[in-house]
Amino acid sequence: MDHGAHQTGTAHDHAAHANHAAHANHAAHANHAAHANHAAHANHAGHQMGGVTWGAAAKATLHCLTGCAIGEILGMVIGTALMWGNVATMILAIALAFVFGYSFTLFAVRKAGLDFKSAVKVALAADTVSIAVMELVDNGIIALVPGAMDAHLSDGLFWGALLGGLAVAFVITTPVNKWMIGRGKGHAVVHAYH
Repeated sequence: MDHGAHQTGTAHDHAAHANHAAHANHAAHANHAAHANHAAHANHAGHQMGGVTWGAAAKATLHCLTGCAIGEILGMVIGTALMWGNVATMILAIALAFVFGYSFTLFAVRKAGLDFKSAVKVALAADTVSIAVMELVDNGIIALVPGAMDAHLSDGLFWGALLGGLAVAFVITTPVNKWMIGRGKGHAVVHAYH
């Protein structure tokens, strides 16, 4: 009798074990499916929220920085060489930074086949905020560095403040560009023409 009870108990244990294994497999499958769905949802949300990489944002900022740097350095050099006052030199540098910043984008989208009027609209939409933030930061730093505004082209302080300001502007403008590109604004409007 004990033997029969043992067999019944063993059968019960096997059935319980089989049920437990099935339940564990089902739970694991459900967890896996839930995880897969969560990952897919997260990826989908990333696209909706503009899952743009820091690399893409840095590339867009570098594109903008190149034009800004050329225009700003040229403006500072011209203003300093002509012995203009600080305000006039800074205005020229900022104006040229916008001109060169826009022209890089304008050239790229025109090359892609866009008409001039549309290309101007794309350049304005793509670069205005980025250039404005960059110029505000860069010129703010130059204005705050003691003696930088009065330094001459041959002074290390002139170049140190100018290049240091551009470097800080790059670091601050990159997250701004990442945020804007992620929302389909800023440099994102140019991507259709690359």
